[in-house]
Amino acid sequence: AVLGCALWVLLPGLLAEQCPSPCSCTSLGEARGTRVDCGSRGLRSLPALPRLTRSLHLHNNSLASVPAGALDSLGHLQELELGDNPWHCDCHVLYLKLWLEDFSAPALARLRCASPAHLRMKPLGQLSGNELGGCTTLLPTGCLQFFWRDLILIAGVIITLVLVALALKFSKKLVCQLTLGGWRLRRSISKSH
Repeated sequence: AVLGCALWVLLPGLLAEQCPSPCSCTSLGEARGTRVDCGSRGLRSLPALPRLTRSLHLHNNSLASVPAGALDSLGHLQELELGDNPWHCDCHVLYLKLWLEDFSAPALARLRCASPAHLRMKPLGQLSGNELGGCTTLLPTGCLQFFWRDLILIAGVIITLVLVALALKFSKKLVCQLTLGGWRLRRSISKSH
């Protein structure tokens, strides 16, 4: 009971520590997560967000893009407001577009490009690879780098496992030889006495 009371007293303090300074955070209950309101705060970049964010309001700011991976850790997120931001539709918006395709197609459909001029007012969900320019050549290269890195790591693990298996096999033979050799030595000593 004392531990429960201590957690109840400390929980608002822990939430306050995790809440980004320009935003306000409200606990939705221990099991439900946190409501993070960063709407209309003049943000030019995405702040560090609490992992247990359930509801996130980023509307009416000056966000032009979201850094790659910035939303990946928000596994509890269920509600997201991103409207009224001046999205710059180039390679930097590609992460947000792809992430929203998985998270919420309706939210993606509501977002529109503010720049460059030839894409102004075009929905992010309708952007094609040609409109994003060099992104189509950038993405596969990055994927290939991860592929080769992962392939090298897997090969390293396999080689390590093979070496460990060989070492165990060799050590078993050595133990058997030492045991048999010791048994023969004891037998020959006992015969000579």
